[in-house]
Amino acid sequence: MAAVTTDEIFDRYLKKAITEVNRLSDEIAQAAAGRVPVLPSGHPLASIFLLKYEPKPQELQEGIAFHGRAGNALIKSLQRLRVDPLEVYGTTCLKFAGGDEAESRPWLARELRIVQPKLVVVMGDDALRFLNELEFPLSQPVEARLGELQRFTPTIEALHVPDIDASLDEQVAKTRFWNAFKPAGPWWAELPPY
Repeated sequence: MAAVTTDEIFDRYLKKAITEVNRLSDEIAQAAAGRVPVLPSGHPLASIFLLKYEPKPQELQEGIAFHGRAGNALIKSLQRLRVDPLEVYGTTCLKFAGGDEAESRPWLARELRIVQPKLVVVMGDDALRFLNELEFPLSQPVEARLGELQRFTPTIEALHVPDIDASLDEQVAKTRFWNAFKPAGPWWAELPPY
């Protein structure tokens, strides 16, 4: 029997993750009941998991998380920090406009289990509260300490930053977001190259 290579193992995990994200997306779309679902974007086995509380109009129009101004700002920020944007997964806590938190919690817990990120970037106080209320297995509460890496689970760190959508229009807010987000760059640079 031939040995299985590391690439073959990764490909199997990737295929499984793609299938599970697609299945979850289908379930969210079925639960929409006339509402427009906003589905995640990015790599299903990403190292960095971007989380914001609720979708904004451009995301609702396209049905994709981080579509529009917030996504463009994040791409520029990631590039400036030399973080590979292809290693990022982005989602919202609520999957619909005016979504229900109780309905949305299991979906976010599944996303975290599927993606298995190394870092969750929690955007804003509502997203932070929502994440902490998940009671994700082996997790500990993430504190509202902007720009400070914290332990979320034994294998996942968290970085709390301001809400990206509330940070786009004023220079002071942009600077506050940037200063809190910057630790993602050195964190990324220290990851092993495998």
